[in-house]
Amino acid sequence: MVKKQKLKVIPLGGMGEIGKNLTVFEYGNDILILDCGLAFPDDEMLGVDLVIPDITYLVKNKEKIRGILLTHGHEDHIGALPYVMRDIDCPVYGTRFTLALVTNKLKEHGLASKVKLKTVAHGDTIKLGEFKIEFIRSNHSIPDVCCMAITTPVGVIFHTGDFKIDATPIDGSMIDLARIGEIGKQGVLLLMSDSTNAERPGYTMSESTVSAAFDDIFRANEHKRIIVATFASNVHRVQQIINCAHQYGRKIAISGRSMINVISVAIEHGYMKVPKGIIIDIDEIPKHAPEKLVVITTGSQGETMSALTRMAFSDHKKISLGVGDTVLISATPIPGNEKSVFRVVNELFRKGCEVIYESLADIHVSGHACKEELKLILGLVKPKYFVPAHGEYRHLMRHAALGSKMGVNKRNIHIMNIGQVLEINEDGARINGVVPSGKVLVDGLGVGDVGNIVLRDRKHLAEDGIIVVVVTISSDNKDIVSGPDVISRGFVYMRESEDLIEEIKACAKNSLDSCRAKNLGDWNTLKSHVKNDLSDFLYEKTKRKPMILPVIMEI
Repeated sequence: MVKKQKLKVIPLGGMGEIGKNLTVFEYGNDILILDCGLAFPDDEMLGVDLVIPDITYLVKNKEKIRGILLTHGHEDHIGALPYVMRDIDCPVYGTRFTLALVTNKLKEHGLASKVKLKTVAHGDTIKLGEFKIEFIRSNHSIPDVCCMAITTPVGVIFHTGDFKIDATPIDGSMIDLARIGEIGKQGVLLLMSDSTNAERPGYTMSESTVSAAFDDIFRANEHKRIIVATFASNVHRVQQIINCAHQYGRKIAISGRSMINVISVAIEHGYMKVPKGIIIDIDEIPKHAPEKLVVITTGSQGETMSALTRMAFSDHKKISLGVGDTVLISATPIPGNEKSVFRVVNELFRKGCEVIYESLADIHVSGHACKEELKLILGLVKPKYFVPAHGEYRHLMRHAALGSKMGVNKRNIHIMNIGQVLEINEDGARINGVVPSGKVLVDGLGVGDVGNIVLRDRKHLAEDGIIVVVVTISSDNKDIVSGPDVISRGFVYMRESEDLIEEIKACAKNSLDSCRAKNLGDWNTLKSHVKNDLSDFLYEKTKRKPMILPVIMEI
């Protein structure tokens, strides 16, 4: 009997972190990619716009790639596609709404004609190389979501994607538990499952429960203008806001580019039902009585340039907030965003607005499965091997404990880091080696040109400022012809620190004189001496370490 090759499972993102989801499945000469997401920068990544996975391994093996499969249309699952598709040429498979969002994204990057998009529906099966993929209906906080059963020569992989079990979803299409159970009975080699809410007990509330909370708030604020901030991609949440506004005879204005884009796509493709004439242009707001208006906006995460943040800080060109406005923040802060969110909430209160956020009302439910739902999937799928996916390390550990409780052998549960290679064949499964992986930072038009050294410099500048020392010396005898002149930015205010500036000039001059006395005339040596001497002097004098840039010119 010919021994089968090893199936390789390689996460290049989404393990031990939130976002940047990208998983590689490799068998022989065939590679499948599941999702292609981005993450948002943390506070340490000064000036960085986006974070995408390192795809060095995929570029090296691009002739093997048979396709990219998308579970749904959230940024942490599709956001890196415009960057990845510059280096990789393969078809992209997803449901109708997911690909509609992808199309918009590719158009922005001028790639719409280059990328081959293939639409699939729930229940469809496609074959790519040695892989057979079945797309199964799921629930999440965006329409047209899939989980996937991937049949390989070694066995079946079941990947949940991001999911929850919602028995009363807004679009009426419940996750296909019956089909998942059938796949489990036929035998599943490996389960990879969403771990985001693995710490939360019980079940995630149905999206439809938010309707009652909205109804109560609209009724209680009938004499006020209502502003609702939520995720642009949460089409079902926006639909409920529209339904409530219609019920109470209010017009709707939309603020925020991503919100306008997603609502347009949802209406165009029939994923949102909007009564005729209910949506007005933002410029028409002054024509309507405030109590007859609802504004749906981005900014539920306190993002600096978002519409809600600009409204809160009186920086929005079209909308001013104040007494008589009720602001609903219909989202939970993503871990790390709490400070930004409550900064906006505080500013809204200062303006006299009434602010309602999740801790005060049931105006948000999660899109991710809690413990009991995760256990239900484990029970239905009955996998031989289990890899908790999509979450920080603590989430993966908690999910692994659930897997063990549900009967998966502890030795068959693998907590993975990005870049690790899990190899599976009839002899077993083991982590064997690593591939290049990590974060690629996107800053403006630059992709990958900002690295750890640049970030370190930015942090240094942000914390301690910069001192530039400019001096001109003679190329013949190394005498100082002019200077030293000193420029300070972010270190001290020069007009109020004239004595210190004079001391800095004297220190730089002494350093250069010392080099000349020792016959050290090399340009790099001079710079290094000035930098080191000034650094020691300034630390002794101020206990601060600004970035020091000596500029030495020869004439």
